[in-house]
Amino acid sequence: MTVLKVVLDLPVDHCFEYLPPELEQAQLGAGDIGRRVLVPFGKRTLVGVIVDLAEDAESPVQKLKPAIKIFRDALVLDAHTLAVFDFCSSYYHHPLGEVVMNALPPGLRRVKPVFGKISERVQLTAAGYAVDPATLPTRATVKRRLVTALQTSGSLQRAEIARLSRRAPQLLSEMAKAGLITLENVPVTSRALPGEAAAAPPLTAEQAAVVEAVAAQLSHFSVTLLHGVTGSGKTEVYLRLVEQVIARGKQVLVLVPEINLTPQLESTFRSRFPSVPQVSLHSHLAEGERVNHYLAAQSGSARIILGTRLAVFTPLTALGLIIVDEEHDGSFKQQDGLRYSARDVAIYRARQLAIPVLLGSATPSLESYRNAQTARYHLQRLTARAVPQAALPAVSLIPLGKKSAEGLAEPVLDALRERLSRGEQSLVFINRRGYSPVLLCPQCGWLSGCSRCTAKLTLHANKRRLRCHHCGLEAAVPACCPDCGNAALRGVGQGTQRIEEQLVDAFSQARVLRVDRDTISGKSQLASFIDRVHGNEIDILVGTQMLAKGHDFPKLTLVVVINADASLYSSDFRAEEKLFAQLLQVAGRAGRAGIPGEVLVQTAFPAHPLFAALKRHDFTAFAEAQLRLRREVRFPPFSFQALLRVESVVDGAAGAFAKQAADLAKPLAKRVQVFDAVPAPLARVAGRWRWQLLVQSSSRGSLQPFLAQWRRKLADLPAGKVRWALDVDPAEL
Repeated sequence: MTVLKVVLDLPVDHCFEYLPPELEQAQLGAGDIGRRVLVPFGKRTLVGVIVDLAEDAESPVQKLKPAIKIFRDALVLDAHTLAVFDFCSSYYHHPLGEVVMNALPPGLRRVKPVFGKISERVQLTAAGYAVDPATLPTRATVKRRLVTALQTSGSLQRAEIARLSRRAPQLLSEMAKAGLITLENVPVTSRALPGEAAAAPPLTAEQAAVVEAVAAQLSHFSVTLLHGVTGSGKTEVYLRLVEQVIARGKQVLVLVPEINLTPQLESTFRSRFPSVPQVSLHSHLAEGERVNHYLAAQSGSARIILGTRLAVFTPLTALGLIIVDEEHDGSFKQQDGLRYSARDVAIYRARQLAIPVLLGSATPSLESYRNAQTARYHLQRLTARAVPQAALPAVSLIPLGKKSAEGLAEPVLDALRERLSRGEQSLVFINRRGYSPVLLCPQCGWLSGCSRCTAKLTLHANKRRLRCHHCGLEAAVPACCPDCGNAALRGVGQGTQRIEEQLVDAFSQARVLRVDRDTISGKSQLASFIDRVHGNEIDILVGTQMLAKGHDFPKLTLVVVINADASLYSSDFRAEEKLFAQLLQVAGRAGRAGIPGEVLVQTAFPAHPLFAALKRHDFTAFAEAQLRLRREVRFPPFSFQALLRVESVVDGAAGAFAKQAADLAKPLAKRVQVFDAVPAPLARVAGRWRWQLLVQSSSRGSLQPFLAQWRRKLADLPAGKVRWALDVDPAEL
């Protein structure tokens, strides 16, 4: 008897065995591997995925329960996709069931699946393509129009056919019986009717060379790192390559680090490829819409797929190219559950499918840059901006004195005033929301701390609230100091609200817009704000990192960066790399349309080498200096790391578990360095105490077997109220 091997969304490392549903034994076959299945599990009913079929059960057959239902409402997960899940489970040391189930859209994980709108798709057969519309009877005007439209587009949905003529849908049954068309129910996705594509700008010599080099790799696996300065036209390179891949009948997967970058990219791709079906995949889609987009990508009806990190797991029948835009961005690394890197999984997928990957960035990660140095990746460069006469902006440092440490320095205010007089736009960038980082009592030194975290509550003046940006705790602003009763409390430090207030006071006639997570509730609101900037309705933007990359503001000529020093002396060895990338990216918003741009950086450390490289826009010099330091201390990319993260609501429990874990690790560590267990940099978040333990090796071949052994030992420890997880290739320490 055939036995189903099923994985479930549970933290276990084995499959569960079930008998087939009673009425489906006869029709069960290898083609059902990868299907969703509904099974009984104790008193619950769960959705799982069939990962194998076996002739014999490991458990006594009489103890096995039959599955309730095998879902046949969607395509199966193909062998390649299942292999990707298996790799992620093995490499990131995470239960396979959780990997598989969390890669599915939420609507397909439900006992009652949630689909979006369904429509009937009409597609011509070979006989339909052979029909010459001119030979149809003159009275068959609607039929002639319908055949012509289908021959032009290949397929149409019923709603699109109804727009041709009210009588057109009535012809479908007749044409299907004649063998001219096929009818199929498909999920509805936003799809433009064939239209005129936006004209492609001429390529620069550098762009043309990159397109030619990557196009030569389309028939086999390769990884190309495209290092292009901000405004150098990396997106145009993507578009030209997408055009070639689509012409080959293949699909393209484009990964972006953040949801707020998808609307602009969607618009760009739709304007260039109006007749090519395209979908986006991210968590802000409605549940049914996300399922429909996923199924359109899986079936191959969508040819261009744009998405955030989770889109890397989407099954694609004809994948021909993967593009990872802003490949350096930390958002590609999942920080909970399966802690995967979407960039690294994309490269694994491409290798298995023998297709190319293009990694694009103005500030490549040091891991990718090192791989390009050692010829593991092909390196292509775009050294100049694509728009004629659009030079990189001049960067100036504004040394902070006591008077300017709490806000905008006088030279900055003068520069803003000058842009206002010229009708140009400015961006004031600060990577901190709220009015002030902390509320202070100057009399006794009390600070507005979070009761659930070892962090401070941020003052949000417009709502008169204190909020923790780590756990979400909110509290009213106290009328007086809770320790000494002093009523003269004041906010200390800078936040977007406080800078916005200072700008409004200084420039009462200026149109100031603050863009951060407190003012943006969804992608439509962000798109509306961006439209206002493009429509010249805004003079000064105040924003956080959501404005630092990907956006193109032609009239923006001044970028001001405040609070740039926060990461200079961090305990995280990647802090300077992240800061340089962020500063270079935000500096790149200025002067993109031929009008000279300027960047002013307020800093208390103007002599720091990072700022010297920033002034020259010299990523290479910065990267080489960082790599020399990393080589000396044997940190990535010259070693490979994993971090054990431990947390508990019980004070002392996480630390005790982490120390036990270190004791277990040391006897197993062959060619692996085990560091001491230490409290996490933010030792308490949302009421949970946090510890961590770093392990490191010069070889993945040594680290991976060690992690597998260590994880089995850790699983045998009594956990009590402790939660732990392994983070392989951690992006943050």
